[in-house]
Amino acid sequence: MAKFLFLLLLQTCFTTLSLSVITNVPAVIVFGDSTVDTGNNNYISTSLKANHTPYGLNFKGGGGGGGATGRFSDGRLVPDLLASALGVKEIVPPFLDPGNSDEDIRTGVCFASAGSGFDDLTTVASGAIPVSKQMEMLKQYLERLRKIVGEKEASNITSNALIIVSAGTNDLIFNFYDIPTRRAQYNMYGYQDFLLDRIKSLVQEIHNEGGRKFIVAGLAPIGCVPIQRNINLLSRLCKDDENLDATIYNSKLQNLLTQLQNSLPETRIGYVDIFNPAIDMINNPSKYGLEETGRGCCGTGYVEMGPSCSLSSRPCSDPSKFMFWDAVHPSQVVYKLITEKLLNDVIPSLYN
Repeated sequence: MAKFLFLLLLQTCFTTLSLSVITNVPAVIVFGDSTVDTGNNNYISTSLKANHTPYGLNFKGGGGGGGATGRFSDGRLVPDLLASALGVKEIVPPFLDPGNSDEDIRTGVCFASAGSGFDDLTTVASGAIPVSKQMEMLKQYLERLRKIVGEKEASNITSNALIIVSAGTNDLIFNFYDIPTRRAQYNMYGYQDFLLDRIKSLVQEIHNEGGRKFIVAGLAPIGCVPIQRNINLLSRLCKDDENLDATIYNSKLQNLLTQLQNSLPETRIGYVDIFNPAIDMINNPSKYGLEETGRGCCGTGYVEMGPSCSLSSRPCSDPSKFMFWDAVHPSQVVYKLITEKLLNDVIPSLYN
């Protein structure tokens, strides 16, 4: 009964927020990795795909019921939930889909790619779309947008669009922790600075193209992601050293974003704290209606992700009780909580 009341309260709060927040957001533009990839990897040559069951078990949106769409979760992601709450056409289908209509392009595009990162080296093995290439795709998008609505309206859409940037975890996991590719060149602090310099360049480039309103996500507690916990086979406890690295990175990122906002004319940048809410979920799961925070819902929950989270990997009976859907990615219920925080604490400051 208590859980039912919690979910009812969450649904009521989310619905209320969706009606009351700023409604003059003309488009949502997304850069990043699997946390915000609405299906672009379906259209490129990579093994990192989620267009198969049991992904999308609870997906509802884009005119359909449940079903795998390429989203690395059991349901919708933050861009989907935000677009719905802000009254923007949902980001379905993704930008790379050749079936996109002019209206799809006008109201929102997703350039994100599962397995991507700010470091181009991150995508060499996976074939994902690096963030630098996503920036080039933005230029193509703006070119098409100008043809559809004209120069003046395209400028208005771009300057008022909500621009989401969410990446960085893959850079650390693929290039420093699990596959130490970059350790020959950098220590951890140096590599953090390298990534932050990439973020700085990205925001400046988007600003040069007319973007003015950003939300940039910090790192989650990487050491508590199930696949990283699994390295400690006996205890499966969070890796404190990786969490400390994420904390230091997030502090540097916040300082950088403040500097960028002060130096770029008419720009507003909101920082999204993922780390502290995630730690609170892990320490106080019942507060969020969760029962399991150490493993994913798919299969054993310790190693399954992408192709290994398949039909043969039977999912748990109720993903809403799990913080993670697979061994890397959050469940839809977590994305809803993040979206609520954005609508309540971050986005209004960009549009007031």
